Amino acid sequence: MYIFKHIADLQAHLANKRQLGNTIGFVPTMGALHAGHLSLIAAAQLATDCVVCSIFVNPTQFNEASDFDKYPRTINVDCGLLIEQHCDVLFLPDVAEIYPNGKTPYQTYDLGGLDLPMEGKQRPGHFAGMIQVVSRLLDIVQPNQLFMGQKDFQQLAIVRRYLETTASPIKLVGCATLREENGLAMSSRNVRLSPEQRQQAGIIHTVLQHIKQQYEQQPIAQLVQQGIEQINALPNFAVEYFEVCDARTLQKITNCTDAPEIVACIALKVGDVRLIDNVLIK
Repeated sequence: MYIFKHIADLQAHLANKRQLGNTIGFVPTMGALHAGHLSLIAAAQLATDCVVCSIFVNPTQFNEASDFDKYPRTINVDCGLLIEQHCDVLFLPDVAEIYPNGKTPYQTYDLGGLDLPMEGKQRPGHFAGMIQVVSRLLDIVQPNQLFMGQKDFQQLAIVRRYLETTASPIKLVGCATLREENGLAMSSRNVRLSPEQRQQAGIIHTVLQHIKQQYEQQPIAQLVQQGIEQINALPNFAVEYFEVCDARTLQKITNCTDAPEIVACIALKVGDVRLIDNVLIK
């Protein structure tokens, strides 16, 4: 595996690959890699000739400095996992490499209101920072295909809109969420949970599956309220939002006939660890 810390070196390497007719797959991450990330690498390997993984903890998408500081950084372990997965390239830039002119956004993007509900309400400015770094990384790597996980459903929807509105030729591939044995969505933040909390957090998936199974039999508002009460009953568990939305617009709905595609999204705190998950229910 090649490791590049500087843009010029990475781009020279990828230019050689393109001259050989290779297609480029890209998996952007913030490190602390787990099996979910590796499944994205595997999907990229099946679809493209050369896979680039980036590890960059982006400071512009954290609302709280403490959350940025606490974000797990395990670069030595990450490198070992990528080598075992036979990843071709790791791009490992520092902040100055990504933002040579400082972290002020180069430009703003019309996100069609997809950035306003749910995570947008809880974390103002998060998606502006996210799309800023995604835009920057895509300009640097210029992949044929971009691979991202469906656990961050709202993020996936926003990146899809960004690619559409900028008429980008890059194909976005959304990959299924990998889960632990109890159904908890794999996340870099899970390592901050105690063993007991990690086991209890399986209730998130249980609640989401229940609403998927019952959304045509019971009122959505009732199912949502039941789920919130069930989760909040656990010690130090507190739901921030639990919304059932039109999967295309992310606007909240109240009836299962309100949209052709429906997604249930949830965010909660377990102690000081913030978790998100979702399920496409229709």
